[in-house]
Amino acid sequence: MLDLTIIKAITLDLDDTLWPIWPAIERAEKALDGWLGRYAPMTAALFLNPATRHEVREQVIRSRPDLKHNLSAIRLETIRLALLRAGENSSLAEIAFDVFFVERNRVTLFDCALPTLKFLATRFPLVAVSNGNADIKRIGIDSYFCASISAQQLGVGKPDPRIFHAAAAAAEVAPSQVLHVGDDAALDVLGALNCGMQTVWVNRSEQVWTHAAVPHKTVATLTELCALFPT
Repeated sequence: MLDLTIIKAITLDLDDTLWPIWPAIERAEKALDGWLGRYAPMTAALFLNPATRHEVREQVIRSRPDLKHNLSAIRLETIRLALLRAGENSSLAEIAFDVFFVERNRVTLFDCALPTLKFLATRFPLVAVSNGNADIKRIGIDSYFCASISAQQLGVGKPDPRIFHAAAAAAEVAPSQVLHVGDDAALDVLGALNCGMQTVWVNRSEQVWTHAAVPHKTVATLTELCALFPT
């Protein structure tokens, strides 16, 4: 059972919890492809083949295990390697990545997300916890958070206990005083439970829970999350 009386801080996943991620990624990929088509056409042609695009990315991951949790660096180095393979100017990689990254952070919040952030931020310190590379300042929601903890900052991602412990430390509370909210059953719920946190699973698509350990509460929307707290 969820015990709200001991909650001193809330940690929130970002992608697919506050906004749908794939529309933003698809838009960013399209913007990148368009830019490459204008300024690095041979690289753009190389990326037209999804298998080749995937193979280039996998080569980066194999050759740079240190970048495992840094999605921005993996993306940048994938572009750089593709430029090299295509015989074009690899120094264009940073500019091309910026084109991608601008669109990646042009997300469309779920309708309930902004009211939820406004509601919760007046009651608790909020900490963003993400395995992705979303930039809450670029997105325009940083004012609601006291901190943002990401896998690429720490070099470890959810469900590793260290990222949850770092989030609790950022809020200056014990893990047992944290409520973690997220959409991913394994990364968010099981990871936070393993750290002694309480959890709310955001299950918008009526997925079936298949794990032995269970979330303290399941909601279909963030509006339902707000309803758990007394006004």
